[in-house]
Amino acid sequence: MRIHLIAIGGSAMHNLALALHYNHHTVSGSDDEIYNPARDRLKLTGLLPAKEGWYPEKISKDIDVVILGMHARKDNPELKKALDLKLRVMSYPEFIFQHSLNKQRVVIAGSHGKTTTTSMILHVLKSLDSKKYKKDMRFDYLVGAQLEGFERMVQLSDAPIIVIEGDEYLSSPIDRNPKFLHYKPQISVITGIAWDHINVFPSFEEYVEQFNRFLQTIPKKAMVFYYKNDKELAKLIDKYPKLKTHSYQGFSSKIKNGKTILLTDKEKALPLRIFGKHNMENLKAAYLVCKELGVKTKDFFKAIESFDGAAKRLQTLWEKKSSIAFQDFAHAPSKVRATIRAVKRQYPDRQLLACVELHTFSSLNKKFLKEYAATMELADEAVVYFSKHTLKMKRLPVIKAEDINKAFKHPNLRVFSNNKKFVEFLKAQKWKHRNLLLMTSGTFNGLLENGKLKL
Repeated sequence: MRIHLIAIGGSAMHNLALALHYNHHTVSGSDDEIYNPARDRLKLTGLLPAKEGWYPEKISKDIDVVILGMHARKDNPELKKALDLKLRVMSYPEFIFQHSLNKQRVVIAGSHGKTTTTSMILHVLKSLDSKKYKKDMRFDYLVGAQLEGFERMVQLSDAPIIVIEGDEYLSSPIDRNPKFLHYKPQISVITGIAWDHINVFPSFEEYVEQFNRFLQTIPKKAMVFYYKNDKELAKLIDKYPKLKTHSYQGFSSKIKNGKTILLTDKEKALPLRIFGKHNMENLKAAYLVCKELGVKTKDFFKAIESFDGAAKRLQTLWEKKSSIAFQDFAHAPSKVRATIRAVKRQYPDRQLLACVELHTFSSLNKKFLKEYAATMELADEAVVYFSKHTLKMKRLPVIKAEDINKAFKHPNLRVFSNNKKFVEFLKAQKWKHRNLLLMTSGTFNGLLENGKLKL
């Protein structure tokens, strides 16, 4: 097919473009801004647009499918031309569903832990010895982070299984439904519900309703695994007594010499490379999904011992004798709280400087800031960073340091909106018996790039 992607530079979109290219489709695309790693990866395969911007002359009747990314706007000139020509226009979740019609679809949903849980499942499936299984365990996937051992974040083939990270954000500018409503999974996980995306779901009730809608799309005889201790989620599940459901809690673990040891009935002392209560919950969800797919318990635990985590999920930036610096994707309140708790529990004898960048529509919304109250309380020192330029680009009202201090309620909180001053502050720190945690869905204005801290 000939396929054109509008907003090809997005994280999922550029990976989808690469997957389609390697499947021998003719692929083109456009975007008004493309940053790394998308830029270099598209350039390497000849898919990088010659110029940034929107060019309706690229849209012609011989295009079979136009895939529309969320970064584009409703009045996009290429979209308008495609609609005028009556071309087939799809969001990428619609396209993924069409590709997976004859596959066993696994969808990992929830406000937190989606990427890590999906990554764990993919890591295990990739490790399997196919000769030991009568069932074809080959798989396609769509995941929200780069994984070690995987070239891309999207894989499309004739495999009988597909594992999808099920995002609750909108599908496209002209499809205002959450992405996960398109997938209709035979196996699904809901990790928990914590309000996010205030720009499209202005109340907690509206946000919860999206997960209610997700449950309505799940076919009969499908399996739903859900986190037991989430009261809001449990209330939703109770509305669907005919659904096949199974609640779960995290695996038990202990910390020994700074390492997490998984405690299970089968493996009494399995050392892990990941840590944190939230990751024990993610691991249990991954285990249940893999068992449902037919993975043997022994194979699961053997594989998970080598799991390093997804990119930007408690990823080590540097490690010294008595200090470690971590990068994490945490940005929503529940994620910030869980990540700080994990690091403090893993290293109770070290001080922790925790820094979070307000970068998303929700986190930069003055009304939403109160959701961060006490989320950083376990950090010995806390920093909140935001960019005035990002506020301007997202067309959001100005926020001030006093707004942030009032919302976060941390006694040792510093607020930076000047990148140079923030860098100077970090350079002046001493790290003996002290850890650094940098949490963002961005880069702290270029401070973090490709898993490296540029100080």
